[in-house]
Amino acid sequence: MDRTERFYKIELLLRNRGQVSFEVLREELDVSPATLKRDLQYLRDRMDAPIVYDRGDNAYRFAQGGGGRNGAAHQLPGLWFSEAEIHALLTMHQLMAGLDDDGVLARHLSPMMDKLQAMLGADAGEARELMRRVKVVGTARRRAPSRYFELLGSALMRRQRVWLRYFKRSDRSESVREVSPQRLLHYRNTWYLDAWCHASDGLRRFALDAIREARPLDSRARPVALKDLESRLDAGYGIYGGGAKIRWATLIFQPDAAQWVAHEEWHPQQKSRWLPDGRYELQVPYSDPTEIAMDILRHGDNVRVVGDAALVRTIAERMARAAAQYV
Repeated sequence: MDRTERFYKIELLLRNRGQVSFEVLREELDVSPATLKRDLQYLRDRMDAPIVYDRGDNAYRFAQGGGGRNGAAHQLPGLWFSEAEIHALLTMHQLMAGLDDDGVLARHLSPMMDKLQAMLGADAGEARELMRRVKVVGTARRRAPSRYFELLGSALMRRQRVWLRYFKRSDRSESVREVSPQRLLHYRNTWYLDAWCHASDGLRRFALDAIREARPLDSRARPVALKDLESRLDAGYGIYGGGAKIRWATLIFQPDAAQWVAHEEWHPQQKSRWLPDGRYELQVPYSDPTEIAMDILRHGDNVRVVGDAALVRTIAERMARAAAQYV
């Protein structure tokens, strides 16, 4: 490890253990006695670290109060994490790994994770054990080619336009688009790109796994305010949230299903209430019935749509066609 990493590790060891012997410090840092002496001297003289040697305990510790020359609690400049924060970051990394099919994010974050583990010293094994005890299971996952994720992420940060060859599943056709990336979205185990499409002159959402080819362009991306992006693409239900006309679906869940649904968020602006007989009423906005119909159908006879004639008809027709397959 480099000298900066050693400085942070020395501070972390002293803060977490209270006092540490010279030999333990040297073993933890894997350096020569001369190097460790120089590091301790540099921390005292240049970084104002209140490190003292306790002859009685034959160990190094922070002076009483842990203050520097100005009396304030000492802390190295730059990014600082406590042991608890490091554990939290390592756990978060494991959660992100569950969303990272092709290892794109993990590959770029790995050096930082190694440094965080190194800062934990003797507790690095505990950190690795903790990471193995966090598991993310995704179903019906659609894998997106990693080269497009990286390319689109880079274009988004650089504010570059991108040329796409895109496959449209609804009619099994391909089209060529020039887009200005605005946001990457991870939704239900799948990555999407929200972008301004210059061919259709509007905001569109593209599934990354449906992108057949992509390349960055030299031209500058068209800027779109985040509030405009959210109002246009997030107002309705799920991934089909876009649409000018927003309608509200009213769903009545039977008491058994209500115990689970009452703890779910179907939409950030949903409205809900318990009915006197133990049923649960949920109201959610939508513009396109495709996804909300799928979520309603998975509850079978435990839910009933009321008030919205068009949605009622859609659900009834879908259930009738499904039942007809088992006759």
